[in-house]
Amino acid sequence: MEKELVIVLDFGGQYNQLIARRVRECQVYCEVHPYNMSLDKIREMNPKGIIFTGGPNSVYKEESPLCSPEIFKMGIPILGICYGSQLMAYLLDGKVETAPVSEYGKTEVAIRKTDSKIFEGVSPETVCWMSHTDYIAQAPEGFEITADTPVCPIAAMEDVSRNLYAVQFHPEVLHTVEGQKMLSNFVYNVCGCSGDWKMDSFVENTIASLREKIGDGKVLCALSGGVDSSVAAVLLSKAIGKQLTCVFVDHGLLRKNEGDEVEAVFGPDGPYELNFVRVNAQQRYYDKLAGVTDPETKRKIIGEEFIRVFEEEAKKIGSVDYLVQGTIYPDVIESGLGKSAVIKSHHNVGGLPDVVDFKEIIEPLRSLFKDEVRKAGLELGIPEYLVYRQPFPGPGLGIRIIGEVTAEKVRIVQDADAIYREEIARAGVDKGLGQYFAALTNMRSVGVMGDERTYDYAVVLRAVNTSDFMTAASAELPWEVLSKVTSRIVNEVKGVNRVLYDCTGKPPATIEFE
Repeated sequence: MEKELVIVLDFGGQYNQLIARRVRECQVYCEVHPYNMSLDKIREMNPKGIIFTGGPNSVYKEESPLCSPEIFKMGIPILGICYGSQLMAYLLDGKVETAPVSEYGKTEVAIRKTDSKIFEGVSPETVCWMSHTDYIAQAPEGFEITADTPVCPIAAMEDVSRNLYAVQFHPEVLHTVEGQKMLSNFVYNVCGCSGDWKMDSFVENTIASLREKIGDGKVLCALSGGVDSSVAAVLLSKAIGKQLTCVFVDHGLLRKNEGDEVEAVFGPDGPYELNFVRVNAQQRYYDKLAGVTDPETKRKIIGEEFIRVFEEEAKKIGSVDYLVQGTIYPDVIESGLGKSAVIKSHHNVGGLPDVVDFKEIIEPLRSLFKDEVRKAGLELGIPEYLVYRQPFPGPGLGIRIIGEVTAEKVRIVQDADAIYREEIARAGVDKGLGQYFAALTNMRSVGVMGDERTYDYAVVLRAVNTSDFMTAASAELPWEVLSKVTSRIVNEVKGVNRVLYDCTGKPPATIEFE
């Protein structure tokens, strides 16, 4: 049986993969493709439905991305979101203009057609996330207006006879309270999907396509021991076995004892068929980072050095065709690929140096979110303790230390973090948290310890709740846990006399500290 597929055509919106992820949550496979994908290719893929994303442009401007109006004659159900809704109106001879009033943020939308296939089970007044400066001033012929707001006369419209649906808001973001219901309605009520896709299909298809792509080529994998790179490594191991060499760079910026733990799992005594190389490059990194305080510069140095080490290892192995990285979708978005703004460079995305000695970089997890990566990991049989390991950035403690990185500061943050994680687990509050860690500020302050005046560092504890790592809320940890952690850190970690707790969400902060 041919698998069901919904495709997302990307018009430059930053939520493109989030839409795909929401469709996959409905147990229907979904992929993102460029807006100018050929109609022949679409026919060949035979999707059950097509979704147009949002985007930053105005449809009526010359440089704006458009698709062929012939797409509406293919008989495939289409849902236009934000820019995608305006595009549908524009290409079908409706009118799109600058809105008299722009709408941003949570907005109450009135559903005018409650028996619409897309609004089945949705409240007549529902909160949706708006983000637009243009609006549909006049719906194309054959369309019925199905929702509005006080300043947006066409918040949704549909042409049932042609299976064309459009919404001005973003159903894919969590701020649209009943958005998942609307997307599920489109997938099931409009596209007629049965929902038989599961994560095991992703794993199976990815292994098969990696095997086909790589052939008998040699592959070098960047293995950090974190969830993402571990899942990427095991996918490759299952696809090509000993053609894969995993290089684990211990850059001296890892959590306490982590290097030995990674080696125990992936090294020669571990369960996976691959070649494992550990490079101890601690001093090399400390030398490179000496005197550097700017976080972006630190990321770039760590990223560049990472690649240099790989190139050196690759030369020892002989010719290598591919480099594998565990890049996941939030990394791609935050590094500003496509049209979204750069938030920070991820060492395995924006931090890559210009010259890389490999034919191609393979990123098998690039379209997945963290929770989907974990599901894939369990599907691959990776031990649960590794799959649910705390996320850890590629630049490691280099970006959890404000200011210059030194061996002494690394020791402080490793010890403080180990205590924090131990007490969080002991109290049983770790399961519900998205991420938690200790960071080191560059602030020193006066303290009193044993009648002596001290002038030492302040450690910051961070804990957040999040499902997709795109947004996060600061976790409300029990005070007795924070109190115990604080007491242990100031007593056991030399060089620390103060412990702070970070209460900021994302946005405005990022989850990582620097």
